[in-house]
Amino acid sequence: MALVIAATSVLINYYTTLHSNLNSPYRLLDLSPSGSSLWAPLIVLQLIFGIGFITLLEIDSVYSHLIIVNMLVPVVGFIVDLPIEVQETLDIISGLLLAIYTTVCLSLRFKWFYYSTKYTFLLLKHMYQVYGVQVMLEDAWKKIHFPDVLRVFWLTRLATQAVFLVYAVKLANASAGEAASFLSWSEFWELVCHLIISGCDSTLTVLGMSAVISSIAHYLGLGILAFIGSTEEEDKRLGFVAPVLFFILALQTGLSGLKPEERLIRLCRNMCLLLTAILHFIHGMTDPVLMSLSASHVSSFRRHFPVLLVSVFLFVLPILLSCVLWQYYALNTWLFAVTAFCVELCLKVVVSLTVYTLFMIDGHYSVVWEKLDDYVYYVRSTGSIIEFIFGIIMFGNGAYTMMFESGSKIRACMMCLHAYFNIYLQAKNGWKTFMNRRTAVKKINSLPEVKVTEDGEIDDVCAICYQEFRTSARVTPCHHYFHALCLRKWLYIQDTCPMCHQKVYMEDEAKETTSFSNNNGVAVPNEEVGQDLVDGEPERELDGHDLSEEESTDGDEEEWTAEQHHSNAEEELIHELDNLRD
Repeated sequence: MALVIAATSVLINYYTTLHSNLNSPYRLLDLSPSGSSLWAPLIVLQLIFGIGFITLLEIDSVYSHLIIVNMLVPVVGFIVDLPIEVQETLDIISGLLLAIYTTVCLSLRFKWFYYSTKYTFLLLKHMYQVYGVQVMLEDAWKKIHFPDVLRVFWLTRLATQAVFLVYAVKLANASAGEAASFLSWSEFWELVCHLIISGCDSTLTVLGMSAVISSIAHYLGLGILAFIGSTEEEDKRLGFVAPVLFFILALQTGLSGLKPEERLIRLCRNMCLLLTAILHFIHGMTDPVLMSLSASHVSSFRRHFPVLLVSVFLFVLPILLSCVLWQYYALNTWLFAVTAFCVELCLKVVVSLTVYTLFMIDGHYSVVWEKLDDYVYYVRSTGSIIEFIFGIIMFGNGAYTMMFESGSKIRACMMCLHAYFNIYLQAKNGWKTFMNRRTAVKKINSLPEVKVTEDGEIDDVCAICYQEFRTSARVTPCHHYFHALCLRKWLYIQDTCPMCHQKVYMEDEAKETTSFSNNNGVAVPNEEVGQDLVDGEPERELDGHDLSEEESTDGDEEEWTAEQHHSNAEEELIHELDNLRD
């Protein structure tokens, strides 16, 4: 910071000398040393720079006076109107003295600078390992208050322009003999359009508008979360996603470089795309709440109504937006993209409401609906396939726009990201889910099934859902038995027994040589499994039960040792940070 202040001081002095030279080819302004309108602000500015430089480097009082004098000497030369060559020499000498002094200070404090840098690096590394890059960037973004500065700048600029424009319109109306207290609707609309156009005429104003959009989206997200009764912290990032998307769209379309009329049209189109993206994000906020209410069988109407109302709103609004746009605009790539996003959102809402209905039907009856998981998977997979097709169509639409309408490097990068996240990863995850389900079904069918007859029952409960066996049970090679539906859901995640963590799908030879205890901790003989389970409890316990306990104890010791190593590493890192801080 001291280097930046010193460089700014020298540049201001050199700029003043350069533009006060009448014969300089770089002279843009008529800067005359006569009067106090110029040199008084220069003296005040250099004093501020000097005080800041002294404070940052913690300079002693003796040297601090010399630093102030060194910064003011070029201004004095400008005031007394010394020759231009002398003024330039004073500027160079002043800059060299500041550079030399700053270098000496850094050299004397190199050890402190090194350990401070190392401490900062280790701290950032630890934060990255714990929180990740996105949280770190968001935290830094909030700490420097950069959005607040941009927001105040943009709103202040907008208010100033609005005051001057209203005054100009009033003055024009008064000169024309029209004494109206309020602006007419046409004048008000023209004023708003002019303010919006001037509000995105440069990259800085686009950043300011993005900051305002961030504030609006943030409070909109908080309001929706409070309305639907969600407590998820991850859903409060609408205020971060919306401005980033708006700024990317502005850069992608070259918004600030367009003519005023074209800029207003392009801004409206970008806002339509941003609105559809925000609606998609809101659906991502409401869908977990909807699924949670339906799966937990909450019967309170007050809990269900807000989420259902938002879902209906998310279904109706895209349809209305598409109808209005198709009524006033001809088909083009932009309208096609907005319509595709609206249709995709409607499809997502239909899928969510369908799954919600299935869960509510299942909660209404006391009998277990074994086909429920299959129906939910069919509905979600159908929606995912249609979304995947829409992703491919949107990639083609973007490629057509880049080749025949407006190609840019930013658009090409966004298309690559779209192809990776919305096409490749979605296809990869969908295929992985399909193969997991197919493998799980194959494994379930390979396990023996025990029927529950009227004469006897299985004297146990499913270790996953803790419910009794009413019709049948599946027996694993380690002789633990579960509901087929419960075990299949478990096998979607991992291929081990929930009780003893042994492989569920084993070869025939392994099945013959494997003997483990069942859910009650008693062994099942290697004879007919179904008959033993139906007739009653097994006769004896296996000696291998103690062995399994020892194995589980060994596994616990290994896990505890790994946790100890992890905690020791964290303690070493914290100890090193404390040493560096000291």
